[in-house]
Amino acid sequence: MAENSDAPVTVVAGVGPGLGAALARRFALSYPVALIARGPSYAEQLSAEIKTGGGRALPVAADVSQPHEVAGAFELIKREMGAVHILLYNAGNAFFGSIRELSAEQFEANWRICALGAFLCVKAVLDDMTQRAGGTILFTGATAGVKAGARSAAFGPAKFALRGLAQSLARDLGPQGIHVAYINVDGMIDEPRLRARVSNLKPEDLLRPEAIADTYWHLAHQDRSAWTMELDLRPFKEKF
Repeated sequence: MAENSDAPVTVVAGVGPGLGAALARRFALSYPVALIARGPSYAEQLSAEIKTGGGRALPVAADVSQPHEVAGAFELIKREMGAVHILLYNAGNAFFGSIRELSAEQFEANWRICALGAFLCVKAVLDDMTQRAGGTILFTGATAGVKAGARSAAFGPAKFALRGLAQSLARDLGPQGIHVAYINVDGMIDEPRLRARVSNLKPEDLLRPEAIADTYWHLAHQDRSAWTMELDLRPFKEKF
């Protein structure tokens, strides 16, 4: 992609070698992208890949659960790239277990990444979106945010909180021209960590990250007369 200073700036918060990378690659085909990750190494590697392909990318190291780090990250993005037009909140933290197995610290850690981080990132972009009367905010949800299993005593409440935030923001910000949507990724995503952990998976058992990213692209470009607020994505064979 040739550099275009007028192209909408996209932020992917939560970048790893799965869905986060697929989102970054998809939006970088047309827009400058900022890649927020807790550790800098993978974001820097992916940023270099995007630049080699002609895109514009900015790696940003930040822990989205920490208010001062979020503020610093978005100040850097605005200074280097401009005001944010599209926020893709993909950060997540998953401690699984029953309430007997989980600690209060694990419960809080899930909530801080899944819900508080989303709240902080939206606060960081909201003024510019409101002044422009336009923007897009998309949240990556999960099955546990709709129906929490017995071992989702921490992850389920965190994703429920994220879904509640998305619903509130859609009602609040939609009339101001800001599109907010929650994507329930109802199934396992095909990514290296999962493949390393579970060896007997078939391609049709999993959601392809690139296919999910295409849906995010579509949502980010919907006509405002027909905005999606919640969307389920699952492999054709997934039970629901």
